[in-house]
Amino acid sequence: MNRSNRILPVYTGDVSGACSALFELGGMVVIHDPSGCNSTYNTHDETRWYDHDSLIFITGLTERDAILGNDDKLIRDVVDTARELRPHFIALCNSPIPWINGTDFAAISHLIERQTDIPCFHVKTNGMHDYVVGAGNALAEIARRFVVNKPQVKDTVNILGVTPLDYHQTEASGELKRFCDEQGLTVTSCWAMGSTLDDLARAAEASVNLVVSAAGLAAAKVLRERFGTPYVVGTPYAGGADLSAFRSTLAQALRNASSSGQCAYPCRDARPQDVTGTCFIVCDPVVGGSLAAAQSLSGMAATRVVCPTEAAPELLAPCDIAADGEEEAEAALASATSVTADRFYEAVLPEGATLTPLPHLAFSGRNAL
Repeated sequence: MNRSNRILPVYTGDVSGACSALFELGGMVVIHDPSGCNSTYNTHDETRWYDHDSLIFITGLTERDAILGNDDKLIRDVVDTARELRPHFIALCNSPIPWINGTDFAAISHLIERQTDIPCFHVKTNGMHDYVVGAGNALAEIARRFVVNKPQVKDTVNILGVTPLDYHQTEASGELKRFCDEQGLTVTSCWAMGSTLDDLARAAEASVNLVVSAAGLAAAKVLRERFGTPYVVGTPYAGGADLSAFRSTLAQALRNASSSGQCAYPCRDARPQDVTGTCFIVCDPVVGGSLAAAQSLSGMAATRVVCPTEAAPELLAPCDIAADGEEEAEAALASATSVTADRFYEAVLPEGATLTPLPHLAFSGRNAL
């Protein structure tokens, strides 16, 4: 079968990415799909369930509903639940079945919002894409619907694209905030771990946005379009003193963007563009590119990034590889001598290649080294 995986697991899907992006914001996420599928979308890669709950529901789509439509039942159930729980917003996500049937989620969202007086929107998912698409679309909708226009405050920053799917350690958002504090930048909001919806609504106050994963880029572009806020793409990789040079580069890029209003991609541009070696990093392109830049700036071997997700091509350097599936990933790594990646990639590495573990929860569902 074309485009099927025989060895590697697939990356977390778009519906799960949307649920993860909205997990902490006090909204009600409704997935239109058959009963029993909720855990598939929500528990396998979402470590925050151990600490607290979130209002994420499945509609209990039946075969009869799928064939005949029955949107009235969907609307009635969502309205009744929302009136009881009074969430900050309602987000509708569709699975493959209603996508194939052509369910009009924009119209359904409008009807639900009119009946409940609660903001309701559709996150464009269909179960056919990976988590970067779903989380990106969800955060972009928050940027469109809830961020209010306010005067910018000097030396303030939003951190965009923080979910356990890429940042599996629960203290990750705290580490990113500490980095910003060290640079004299006050964090306005963190999208979307450790901040409330009210915090995100103040995002227009920030003088610059820091995009720390591919999932945060769509929201950064919406905020750029609406408020003119520049963004810088990269993550302050915490790899010890030997990798500290990139942290300084990223900090300077944030200061430059804040004063000039120009966007920057240090994860892509702060490293050699014409690498042809056999050292690879398989990861989110922002995280992987930042690590490659940190290694290069510290005098280590130049490394190429293999991007296995549906990230924007602009995040990749000319020497990087977009691997759209297992076969492409295996071909990209065929000449590898050194690979930094999740342990599951060990199964497709050529003989003699060494693996440095870099856990990716959105890929293996594991966070252990």
